[in-house]
Parts: sequence; C-alpha cells; structure tokens
Amino acid sequence: MSKRLPRKRERNTYVLPNPHRKDSFMSPEETASRPKSECTELEITGGVCNLSASLFRMTNLTVLYLNDNQLHVLPGEISLLVNLAHLNVSHNKLRTLPPEIGDMTSLRELIAKNNYISTLPTELGKLFKLCKLDLTGNLLGGRIAEILNRSTYRTEDLLNYLIDHLPVPSSHPPARPWISMAQNADSPCLFTVMCYNILCDKYATRQMYGYCPNWALDWTYRKKHILSEIIHYKADIISLQEVETEQFYKYFLPELKKEGYDGIFSPKSRAKTMSEIDRKHVDGCAIFYKTQKFTLVREHLMEFNQLAMANAEGCDDMLNRVMTKDNIGLAALLQTKIGAYQNGVDPSQINQHILVCTAHIHWDPEYSDVKLIQTMMLMHELKFFVDDILQKSNIPLHQKADPNIIPLLLCGDFNSLPDSGVIEYLSSGRVQTDHCDFKEYVYKDCLSKLGNSAKANEFAHPFKISRAYEDGIMPFTNYSYDFKGVIDYVFYSKLHMSVLGVLGPIDSNWLEENGIHGCPHPHVPSDHFPIVVELQLNPTVPIQLSPPNGIVSLHR
Repeated sequence: MSKRLPRKRERNTYVLPNPHRKDSFMSPEETASRPKSECTELEITGGVCNLSASLFRMTNLTVLYLNDNQLHVLPGEISLLVNLAHLNVSHNKLRTLPPEIGDMTSLRELIAKNNYISTLPTELGKLFKLCKLDLTGNLLGGRIAEILNRSTYRTEDLLNYLIDHLPVPSSHPPARPWISMAQNADSPCLFTVMCYNILCDKYATRQMYGYCPNWALDWTYRKKHILSEIIHYKADIISLQEVETEQFYKYFLPELKKEGYDGIFSPKSRAKTMSEIDRKHVDGCAIFYKTQKFTLVREHLMEFNQLAMANAEGCDDMLNRVMTKDNIGLAALLQTKIGAYQNGVDPSQINQHILVCTAHIHWDPEYSDVKLIQTMMLMHELKFFVDDILQKSNIPLHQKADPNIIPLLLCGDFNSLPDSGVIEYLSSGRVQTDHCDFKEYVYKDCLSKLGNSAKANEFAHPFKISRAYEDGIMPFTNYSYDFKGVIDYVFYSKLHMSVLGVLGPIDSNWLEENGIHGCPHPHVPSDHFPIVVELQLNPTVPIQLSPPNGIVSLHR
C-alpha cells in the first residue's frame, strides 16, 4: 500500500452509532470462543460496579457502552482502548473522568450524562477529534458550566478551553545529538546549512492542529521560538519555507541582520494577483547567509505555474493539474569571502562559488505527478541558471557545458518520502517516463524538453548530487498527528562537497513520555524539525564572472 502525506482534517465526518441498535447478549462460553477481531462493539450492563482488567485488553473495540451501571470510578486503563471512537458512560455514579482519557485521541463521541461529575481533567481537551461531548445532568460549575450553558455551545468550545488550560510539561526536549559522518580532510572552507519549514501563521489553525493549545499556535508565541531555534544552530546558510512576506521583511530579516545575516525572499506566485494588504500574508521561500562568509552574486526565481504554462504544449493535464499550483523555487549564487576560510588558506582558493537553492513542492498526496513535474522543472531551471552563469565566466569553452562546475546545495520541503519518484529522480539523476507517480496522466510529450536524457524511456537531470542525511538517521522531519515521515532534504554536489556531520533526531522518548502525538507543541514551534548539515567545500578553480560583483536577478 502506498504511503500518504496528510490531508486536511475534517472534524465532523464521523458517523455516529445507530441509536436504535439491536442488543445481543453472549454467554461466557460464546465470548471466549468468539474471535477477538470480530468484537468491535461491546455493551456491559446489569448494575456493574467494577470493570474487569480483561476489558482493557480488547484494543480492537471501537464502540463501548457502559451506561446504566453503578460505576463510581472509570479506571485510567480505559486509555488502552486506543481505537475506541464511541464511549457511553451515562447514568452511572462517576464524580470525574480520568486524565488518561486525554490519550484516547480516536474518540469521536463521549456520552457521560447523568452522573455526579463536578470536575473535568484538562487532559480532556486533547480529544481534538471529538464531535460530540454530552455532559448534561452533572454537577459541573464555574467556567465549564458557563460554556456548556451557552445557547451557541459547541463541543469544540469546551475542548479549546480545556486544552488552553492544560499544564505544559516542564521538561523541554533534550538537545538533539550531533552525528559525525566524516573527519575534516584539511579543507580550509567549512560551512553549515539549515533547512526548515517554519509553518506560517495562516496554516497553523485549530482545524489542522487541534491537539495544540491556541496560545501555542499563536504567531506571536511561535515566531520567537522559531527565531531562537534558528539562532541557536548558527548555520552559515539558512533555507526556510512557509515564510510569510510581511514576516520576512518586518521580522526575520531585521532580526537575523542583527546576527550577521542577509537574505533574499520570494512569495508564491499568487501574490502577483493580490492586493497589497493580502499580499503580505502570502508565504514563500527565503535564503539567509552570513555576510562574513558569503557575498550574494546572483539570484533566480522559479515559478512552477509559469513554467508549466510554458511547457504545456497543449497538454490538458499540465494546464489543469500542474499550472494551478503556484509553488516556487529560489536560487542564490553565493561567493565565499575570506571569513569563510580557516587560517592558512591558499589565496587562490578564495572567492569560490556555491549555488544555493530552496524549494517548497506541492503538498497533496493525490498529486504525486505534480510533485515530480515541479521537481523536474526545478532542476531544468537550475541548469538554465548555471548555463547562463558559465557563459559569462572565464572558464574554457569546453567546460561551459558542464553544470557541475559550480557546487550545488539544494534544500527544501519536497513533501515526498524517500521512496518517492521525486527523491529517486533527484538522487539518481533520472526517473522512468512510466513511473507510477505520474499516475495515468500523459505527460511524456510535453516533458520531453525537461528530460535531458539520451534514453527515450526516462527523464534525467545533469547534476551529480547526494542526500546529506542517509536513510535511518532521521525517522521523521515532519511530525503531525496524521503523518510522521521524512519530507525535508538537503542535497549537495558530491563532486565538490563532503558531509562532516548532521543534526540528529529529536528524542523519541521525550515525545512518548510527554504524550506528544503531533507538533506544533508549546516546546516545538513547527510541525517540521529543522535539519542541519556541516559540509566541507573542496578546493576548485574560482570562476570569474562578468560583472564580477554585481547582483543580478534573473527571471524568464
């Protein structure tokens, strides 16, 4: 079965159990002989005062009726029923609900009316999938009673109140380990690069991240933690995705300039069609670099919807599926400065170039074809950009056709798993024209000029690049409730660079011990974790460009 990335969550799609159900009662012999997998609904009735521990081993249950009994306590072990979607504990003698109930994140309906409940655990607010919470006929007072008695009461109103008052674990995540990959081979030029999707404000909603308190989703809270994390790692080059236009110019750029950075930015293509007020909320990609180590020489924006239009060749699928997605890539040609080198550098090796690119590829798992085509267009445009650079350089004519002359650093949120066509294409340099990620759509003819391959049955790109993070180092770079996996990457030119080390994963024990089912979280400001790589740049012959120091923005 193919893996899927997260889709937007719908809160109210749960089908409630049939209120007119027909009850059937099994004898102990029938219960013992019936296959466990068949028992997904269970009713326990008859004045029961205590629940057997064997009940909590029935983890396949999705519906459980415990109503009309004599229960004084609902054991915390109820949380072991991880698949339970409907729980009815009405008409008992309960005075509260166990805090462990907050771990039952599959619950969609909780009926607890006509008990003696006077307090609720704030952990109940973690049940972000809950469609119905019935607490009528209890002894609740104060703020909770006020919310329940509103004429406009909604279940999510109470859940929001509870989760916003849920105590935050005092322990911050332990420092992520640094994993050494190789020793410095006496290269004078070392640098680090960070890739980070910061989750822009407009996407950080309760509908998407209902397990996170509102105050921890608020941008004024998250942006400080994001900036603190960026500054903490002190990367020489920073690649960011989902940066809102206004936040780049009014927050990140001014704040990072204080730390010795400068940067470039471009919003998604939709910004061109919006008013000035709306445009400032459009997110895009940014590249920051330490001015002590690098100079910006040229920059290049890649708009995938425009490239799709230019390459459609009358293909309806290209126009209807690819052109409608306005993701972008952004490239910066950087030149090393004396500050980038260790002592004893050969002066002839100063002023080397590095081509840095960041990209944010379309998210929807139903559009694997779009992801792959956007990535193909990205690499084709990088080839065009490099060709233009080399044509204006002083290198011999026979080398101007080789794009690998300039070291490439490719970073981004590719929204694609390691076994996808996107990562296969980037890593191996080719992908079959009939790859399953193209689905049933016919793109072969219109993509032919993006292929750069001598073989008719494949598309290829000319860059020799490798993944900085090997398989297994990071179990996930994106950690939300619905999806956990690797979708953020750093690729580097293996002819010119070597990986010395990478930042390891967040502590999985910390996530488990604190019951963190997804991020953002009060201690984790995005649903992505930043990845950081230390690289050494092998000496190459510096390229003289014309003009040598002018910053040129190239568009086509």
